[in-house]
Parts: sequence; structure tokens; C-alpha cells
Amino acid sequence: MKKLLVLVSLCVFLVAAGSAMAKDWKKVRIGVEGAYPPFSYVEPSGELAGFDIDIAKALGKAMGAEITLVAQDWDGIIPALLAKKYDAIIASMSITEERKKKVAFSNKYYNTPAKFVCKKGAIDSFSREAIKGKSVGVQRATIHDKYLTDNYGKDVKVKRYGTQDEAYLDIVAGRIDMLLADSIALSDGFLKKEEGKDYQFIGPDLSDPKWFGNGAGIAIRKEDKNLAALFNKAIDTIRADGTYKAIQDKYFDFNVYGD
Repeated sequence: MKKLLVLVSLCVFLVAAGSAMAKDWKKVRIGVEGAYPPFSYVEPSGELAGFDIDIAKALGKAMGAEITLVAQDWDGIIPALLAKKYDAIIASMSITEERKKKVAFSNKYYNTPAKFVCKKGAIDSFSREAIKGKSVGVQRATIHDKYLTDNYGKDVKVKRYGTQDEAYLDIVAGRIDMLLADSIALSDGFLKKEEGKDYQFIGPDLSDPKWFGNGAGIAIRKEDKNLAALFNKAIDTIRADGTYKAIQDKYFDFNVYGD
């Protein structure tokens, strides 16, 4: 009987090991948002574009993997990963301790601070008193949402949006007074456009790891640590061979990787 149990256990182990080895990651599905310019957006042609999109394709090439992009609303982007709708998330997702409870991450692939935006002349100098009673727009379930709620939730009216574009529309329409988001998303996605010409950054760069993590990383399921290792190697590869800089320079005129 003992020999039979040992044999059964060995068979189970071999099947499990075989299943693990069979996952060679030659095909990887990537969850992206598609509504967060300049990191990800949808072209008039219907094609996905942006920094995150180009990085995803470059990483796939470095890994020797066929990449399939899957557009997903931000609110459900982690649940869809856990439900195996795709294998990884490349969507400017900051590496935070709270998110690490649900998913694992690659190393960072960029790191930029958050900032507030308001109408020019509306606030002379940023302070808690100066923004008291203001309505501030954030994208729902983001690090910016948590930071604003934790630090100014009793002082301001927090208005949450499904996408950053919805928040831009509301501040232009006068339905909110301020925005809080990634500084690059705000700059390229709003301030540099015609509709954002009457608005400005206000207040300091916000980068406290307690809320903003340690840069944006690639989220994967915890059991797929070998995939995270492949992404880490690919990040190193594209940074070393010039691919990363070429993509960065296409969208930005400064170093977005950080220190």
C-alpha cells in the first residue's frame, strides 16, 4: 500500500511538473487600458497606440513571444487578469504594497510623479486651505484616488471617473475645479492640447512610495513568477539595446525611467 501511495504521489508530481514546463510563454496575452494617453489610447483607425503599447510589443519581441493585446476598462483590469482573460497587465500600473497582495510585478519600466491641475489663476498658491471645498477629479481605483482620499478626503469633494478622458471633459465643462493624475498623462493628454491651454500644474511633485509605489510595473498572477522573470530580462534587454530610448523619445523629451 505504501509503495502504491508513493507511486501515485510521484505520478501527480510528474504531471504537475510537466504542466509547469509546458508553459513556455511563446504566446502572451497583455491587458491594456487604451484610454490613458500618451501611455495608451485608440487611434481613429481603431488600433491601440501609445508608450505602454509600444513597450508591450518591444518586450514581446525581446522575449521571442507572440503578443496579443486585450483592451480592458481600468476598474476590472486586475480581476480580469486573475480570471485569466490575459496573462499580464501593461497599463501604467504602479507597484504598490496593496496591489502586491493580489498580484506579482515585474521590475519597473517607468516612474513619473503625480501632480494637481487647476485653471490658471484659480489658486494662487497650493495649500490645504487653498483647495478646501474644491471638487477634484481622479480616475477611480487608482493610486491617485487613494492618495487624494487619504490625504484630502475631508477637505475636498472627490469625484471619481472610469477614464481620465472623462475627467478632462468635466474640468473643461466646469463641473470640477481640479484634477489629480500622473504628471505626464496630464501634460500630454490635456495641458498640451487646445482644451487644456487655460489650465496649469499646481503644487509639488507627488511621489511618496506609500501611495505611489516604486514606479509602473507589469502585473502578473502570483503563480506565474517565471513570466515575471522573462519580463525583467526583456526590460533589461530593451534598455541596453536602445529600443527603450527610441520608444521613450517618440513620446517624451526627458527620461521617464527615473533613477
